[in-house]
Amino acid sequence: MATIDYEAEYNNRARVPEHEAIFLRWAGEAELYRADRLKAGGAELGLSYGDTPRQSVDVFLPEAGAEAPLALFIHGGWWRSLDPSMFSQMARGPNARGVAVAVVGYDLCPNVTIADIVEQMRRACAFLWQRLGRRIFACGHSAGGHLAACLVATDWAALYPKAPADLVPAGYAISGVFDLAPLLDITPNQDLRLDAETARQLSPAFWPLAPGRGFEVAVGGLESSEFKRQSRLIVDAWKNTTTVPYMEIPGTNHFTVIDGLADPQSAMAGRVAELTLQLKA
Repeated sequence: MATIDYEAEYNNRARVPEHEAIFLRWAGEAELYRADRLKAGGAELGLSYGDTPRQSVDVFLPEAGAEAPLALFIHGGWWRSLDPSMFSQMARGPNARGVAVAVVGYDLCPNVTIADIVEQMRRACAFLWQRLGRRIFACGHSAGGHLAACLVATDWAALYPKAPADLVPAGYAISGVFDLAPLLDITPNQDLRLDAETARQLSPAFWPLAPGRGFEVAVGGLESSEFKRQSRLIVDAWKNTTTVPYMEIPGTNHFTVIDGLADPQSAMAGRVAELTLQLKA
């Protein structure tokens, strides 16, 4: 059996040489969307949910306003890079379909651990519940897909008894990573500082999923075999609790796969909005 080159399989920047141009495009689109929503009175920016500058959230409202169902978008970057301000436009598609979107930030490795980031995402959800009184649909890309899965599998009653037991009842992960073991021997682990024990503890593929929770996954058709395997893994891991639909988006790589969220007419934006609209406070 051939040995898997995990370094190559998980190095998306090397696989997509034009990634810097994509990042610049995202930043420009995000800035324009923030300006547009601020002008329309449909944005609340820089809401602090924690004690560091990156622990903040931007909320983008649809025409229905703050009463709309709420989705949370969590950005990727291997838990160690990128900024939520690059992703404001990911609210455009769901906003156009009647869904409010909170774009959340978090502290980065190696300043914190992945476990710390998971806890920050949980605090962000509790903050949004206290502020908006809405259950939350978790949507994330790459490392954010991992975090979305963690939120759906969280025992909320044990952590925040005043919040609904199913505070985050469903989620949608785009190119997520659900078993962290393959990351142990690749370059990013210099910052992630995972060992075999913590990798397993932080892998939602090994977490139980409470009955009634829902999850869906998508991955780019041009992505590595490992990223496709990771999405199929969570499908299999949670199959005894729920059916986890799996979709490959043709012609998209690890970065362009999320552009559908910014397009109100895309199937991805439509599906995220449809699943969010099913939630009731």
